[in-house]
This record gives sequence, C-alpha cells and structure tokens, in this order.
Amino acid sequence: MFDLVEKHKRLIQVMLGLITVPFAFFGLDAYTRSNRSADDVAAVDGAGISQREYSEELRQQQDRLRRLLGPGADPSAFDTPEARRGMLDAMIDQRVVGMEALRARLVVTKQRLDGAIGGIQAFQKDGRFDAETAKMLLRAQGLSEEMFVERIRHEIRMEQISRSIAGGAIQSRQVAGRLAALEEQTRDISEARISLQAFLSQVKLDEAMLKKHYEARLTDFVAPEGIKAEYVVLSADQLGAQEPATEAELTAAYEARVVQYRQGEQRRASHILILAGADAPEADRKAARAKADEILAEVRKSPARFAELARKHSQDTGSAERGGDLGLFGRGMMVKPFEDAAFKLAENQTSGVVESEFGFHIIRLTEIQAGKTRSLDEVRAELSADLARQKGVRRFAEVAEVFSNLVYEQSDSLQPAAEKFKLKVFTTDWIGRTPAEAKGVLANPKLLGALFSPDSIKTRRNADATEVAPNILVAARVLEHRPAAQRKFEEVRADIEALLLRREAAKLAKADGDGRLARLQKGEDTGLKWGPVLSVSRRTPGGLDAQTLRSILAVDPSKLPAYAGAIKGDEGYVLYRVVKVTDAPLDGPAVKSAAERQGRAAGSQQYEAYVTSLRSRAKININTENLEKK
Repeated sequence: MFDLVEKHKRLIQVMLGLITVPFAFFGLDAYTRSNRSADDVAAVDGAGISQREYSEELRQQQDRLRRLLGPGADPSAFDTPEARRGMLDAMIDQRVVGMEALRARLVVTKQRLDGAIGGIQAFQKDGRFDAETAKMLLRAQGLSEEMFVERIRHEIRMEQISRSIAGGAIQSRQVAGRLAALEEQTRDISEARISLQAFLSQVKLDEAMLKKHYEARLTDFVAPEGIKAEYVVLSADQLGAQEPATEAELTAAYEARVVQYRQGEQRRASHILILAGADAPEADRKAARAKADEILAEVRKSPARFAELARKHSQDTGSAERGGDLGLFGRGMMVKPFEDAAFKLAENQTSGVVESEFGFHIIRLTEIQAGKTRSLDEVRAELSADLARQKGVRRFAEVAEVFSNLVYEQSDSLQPAAEKFKLKVFTTDWIGRTPAEAKGVLANPKLLGALFSPDSIKTRRNADATEVAPNILVAARVLEHRPAAQRKFEEVRADIEALLLRREAAKLAKADGDGRLARLQKGEDTGLKWGPVLSVSRRTPGGLDAQTLRSILAVDPSKLPAYAGAIKGDEGYVLYRVVKVTDAPLDGPAVKSAAERQGRAAGSQQYEAYVTSLRSRAKININTENLEKK
C-alpha cells in the first residue's frame, strides 16, 4: 500500500481534514467484539468500551486543554460526574456510527484511501509522502501497515455516513436568505447613562431596615468552613528537571529524529481572489474572469499597489484586510493550481490569472525560504525539554508508589517526602471545600474531600496522595481548621447598607429612566448626552449582553430615531438610541455566507437526530461504578 502511494505523489496531495493518525485508536475489534468485560465502562450492542479506551480519551481531552490554555489549564474540569458522562456519551455516539458504517459495507476507493494516507502530515518529508517515515512511525506504535490501512478505511466510511446525512438536510433558500439577512442587519446606536450615584443621596435607610434584611437572610451571612493546609507536588515535569539531558543524549536523540527537523521550501505570497465556484453558472464565471483580468491589468500597471488593490477587490475576506497576504506555506498546503503557479514564480513576480475550484486568483510571490534541516543548536531547547519530559514520565512511574507510601507511612509530616524527592512544601491561606474556593493543584474535588474529612481535620495527618492530573501527585495535610459560623450583624452592617443603598438607588434610576424613555418615544427632548455611534448586529453585538441586544433589535425601524432602555446593575439605567438600520443585500457575500452557516447548522442538527436514532435502536449498558473509577 505505501509503495503504491509513493508512486502516486500527485494524487496524495489531496488533504482530507477529517482524517488524522489515530495512534490512540484501540482497533476495529472494539466495534465487533461481543464479549462483555467486567472492566468495561459501557457496552453498545455487546461491544464494550473499556476503561483503557475511556482513560485514553480522557488523557487526550486533558492534553488538548493544556495545549489550548497552557499552564493555567485545570484538567480536573473533566473529573466531574457530568463531564465524565458527557465524554462517555460522545464515545457511545462514535461507536454507534462506527458500527453502522461496518454494517453499511460502504465502498472506499483505492484513490480515496491513498489520498487520505498521503495527506497525513506526520507521514511527509519535505512536503511529500515518505513511505519509510510512515513505516517507522507505525512500527513505533506497534501497528502493521494492514491494520493501519483498515483503520483509515473505517474512518473514511464514518465520514461518508456523516457527510451524507448532514448533506441531506433540506432548507428553504428563501427562508435561509431572509434569516441570514436578519443576522447580518446592522443597527447604528448611541447610548446615554443615568448613573446610580445621582440617586444615592435620595435613599433613606434606618437601622430597622438593615436589621430586617439581616434577619431575613441569615444564611447569606455565614462565614464558610475553611482550612489552612500545607502540600507538596510530585510531577513528571519536576522530576525531569532534576535530571537534564546530557550532550550525548541530545546528540543521539537528534540523530534519531533528524527527519522531523527537515523543512521543505516555504513560500510567502499574497493574492487577489474573485470568487467563482466550480458549480457557479457559466455566465457568472465569465464575469468573474473578466473582473480578474481587469484587476490584473491594474496590477501590471502599478505593481506597488498590489496590497491596496487586494484590500479593495479581493473577495477572500480572511486575507484582503492584510493586503492579500497568505503567510508562509509549503507544498501540499494550497490547492494544486494555486500551488503550481506560486512555486513557478520568482520573488516579487506576479502571476497571470490562475483558476482554481474557488475562483480566479492573481498571485504575487513576496518571499522564498529555501528548504533546510534545523541544526542541533536550533532545536536544542525543545529537544532538551522533550527528553526531560520523557525522563520525568519514566521517573514518575518508578517513584509514584514510593511517594504515596511514604506520605501514608509517615503521616504526621510531609517533610520526609519533600526531602527524599527534593520538593518544596507550600502553605495555603484559608481555603474552602469547593474547587472555586481553592487554587491551583488544590482545586481538585477528590483532594479537597480528603482534606475536609473528619479524620484529616481531627488528626492533622497527611491525606492520601491524589493524582490531580496525569503524572501529577499532590500530598497535603490540614494545619488549621475553622468551622462555619454565623457572622454577627455588626460585622456585616456596612455590607448590607451598601447593598440596600444600591438596590434602592437602582429603583429610583429605573423610574427616572423609564420616564425619560417614554418621553423620547413621544419625540420630546430629555436633555441627555448621547455617546458615539456604534454599529451592532446579531453576529457582532459590540459587547452588549443578549437581553439588551434583543431589546435594541426589537425596536421598530420604520421610524427613526427609535429608543430602548434597561437597568444595568451598578451601571445605572442605560438608554439606547437607534439612528440607522442597514439591511444586508440578499445576494451579497455576507448573506450568502450566513445562509451557508445556517445550512451547515441544519446539517449538524440532522446528523445529531440520526445519531439519536441509532442510539435508540442500540442496546446500551453503562457501568456507572467503572465510569467513576479514578
């Protein structure tokens, strides 16, 4: 199979965005095995979803969260009953669709399969599919070529089902166009604020009112239970940092991975695109070509104006505002006609009109970066970090149990564990029972539950070491404890007074604002000072909350200016004046794009209904006990 792909390099440039290397995929047997296991978290028509599969999916979700949010990520967000059940439901959805794909016996052509495999970036070298690289990666994962090819074939079948179902959604073009036009309609508004401060002096409060509020809401004035704790963190990252890679290890790792550091030639280009899809009427395509020819003539007359002309004429909204700049790209990253033209140009040279499936392009090449292999010095930092992570993970696996045992056996102090593994002992301020009342690694429900257990509070002994995230163990113990207690009126009097002052002032501001709004709607002048004009729409609310935006969009646009108003908490009362309403043209690109989004949404809804139907016909058993195992 890989030899065949190697011989058809042009074919394999087709990129299938939905196909990725499923290295964490546990095999098609998961769809077909009928033997139930006591360790499964669920079973679909007798085919189990094992704890191993579930744990791997959980790990991948947490890794994605870390990549997205960086050090601030909290993997414990997935460690709630709701999150765990939600993730399992998603896996069950995949399973029922996968089983349907097997039953349907859909045909996957050799061309489609070769294109999918050839388009996987991990298998490429210098922008081209490389059979040896693919074989090496598969061997590293313990996969045979035949097994991998069958998995990709199965992924394509599932994609065929999802696309056929979603693509079958029927939506009225007229209705979609009208809805899209409403979505793109903009309203120009300005606002005037009636501040609470103007009414605070009018509010009269007495001691009886304050005490009445306190006594009616005693539970609002309870000081929550809290603890102060100390803790240590054992993580793979810390252990790896304690044993940095040697020069010999770096050199060996570099030589083993040198293929990963080879970068093919990169080019940077700008373009002007006149849209004309392959399915557009011939007359529209001819008109688009004629417009592209006119723009090309302008470009050739004044090449230095390319960016200006791109901003003015290009219908690629993503790049037009940047003067048509598309950034750096290598082979296989653009559609073929565009790529062929761009890689024939010299630097600062402009192409003729290039036709692709999207329409007609005028391309200007702005930079060429020759292909190269990054040196050891260039990759030293990232390679050192990667080797440290690997060492840390291995070391963590070796010592995690020793750490846990030491914390348990010498439970009156964390110092022995800290000294043995060279860890710092941290001390907290007052924290509460819930993750929202704790910070960092302590914001873990299981760990907080252990710390707030009666035994931990009474004995002050170490709580069991808890894995708060993959390869991160935390051991902690209570230093001080304070029970929940009712706060006295004198302690909270100032807070109550401030609250009631704002509340009563808001009532006065609302009465004043409603009165002014009524006068404005009658055409009277209220002496308000209006702020600068801001354009808002359903897609671009301009920072307005949903309720306020709805009130602005609900005003009658037939007679302008029109007015709306709302009380906005501590901001006071805010009045909005609508001075202009702009409808998007039904045949404009924005409305067409919005209609396409609505079509995709309808397709998504239809696919969800299809999956729900499959689930209703399947026999699904969920082992709640196994699902909640940590």
